[in-house]
Amino acid sequence: MPTPTDDRRDLLTVIAYMRAAPGKRDELRAALEALVEPTSREKGYVNYDLHQGIEDPDRFFFYENWESDTDLDAHLDAPHLRDFAARIPELLDDSGLSVNRVRRIA
Repeated sequence: MPTPTDDRRDLLTVIAYMRAAPGKRDELRAALEALVEPTSREKGYVNYDLHQGIEDPDRFFFYENWESDTDLDAHLDAPHLRDFAARIPELLDDSGLSVNRVRRIA
């Protein structure tokens, strides 16, 4: 199965992960699922794939690709992301949110 970076090594890839606070798994999942549709309409969007852990179903991951750093920065400042960020203290465990910008090299 091809991935967006097979032919586009110049894309900015983001791997973001977080873990739900105790008892907040379903609420966090719903909040994350609500981010997908508005994000898909943003400039520079390539993909924004939400995953849930198998061994640890309280852990969630986004695998994203963006046309540029500028597009990602605009996404992170979008109203739906700002609204989600305000809810991080109630939805996530103490490890918070990790956002990793990477480029495919092989």
